[in-house]
Amino acid sequence: MAAKKVAVVIGSLRKDSLNRKFAHELIALAPPSLQLEIVEIGELPLYNQDLEENGATAPQTWTQFRQRMQQAQAVLFVTPEYNRSVPAPLKNAIDIGSRPYGSSIWSGKPAAIVSVSPGATGGFGSNHHLRQSMVFLDMPLLQQPEAYIGGAAKLLGDDGKLNNDSTREFLQKFMAAFAAWVDTNAKA
Repeated sequence: MAAKKVAVVIGSLRKDSLNRKFAHELIALAPPSLQLEIVEIGELPLYNQDLEENGATAPQTWTQFRQRMQQAQAVLFVTPEYNRSVPAPLKNAIDIGSRPYGSSIWSGKPAAIVSVSPGATGGFGSNHHLRQSMVFLDMPLLQQPEAYIGGAAKLLGDDGKLNNDSTREFLQKFMAAFAAWVDTNAKA
């Protein structure tokens, strides 16, 4: 059986962000039934409906993003918390993918969320705020285990790799649960 294609969407745009480092660790820990690939969101112009109405052609970056996301069978969101919510680039990508109305690329794709933060709460606010959007977008969301990675900077070595065995074990279990979720919920 072919591996399921999973788009990894990272909420932070920083090249050395904790979220990007954890995304790479999650990719490395994924079982062979999943083929994970990061889909970048940093070059997406802000969503503005006027840019694709009344015969206007949507920006090429929107079209390319939508096409890449349509090819994915599932989505893994890895996000920091900004002001108790998701970062603006992530919300923008969600909006671009959900439009034009009736053509959402998100609908029916199984998803999971990992929030990563240097703080103690592990991005709890962003994780739950993103969950609210997933309900509206009709994305079956992995409920358990939840993944709030707090104190994240201490869990990575100088090489950007996990240096904490209990975190590695947890993330392996998380990815195994996500793989089972995707297998159960992904469209053929």
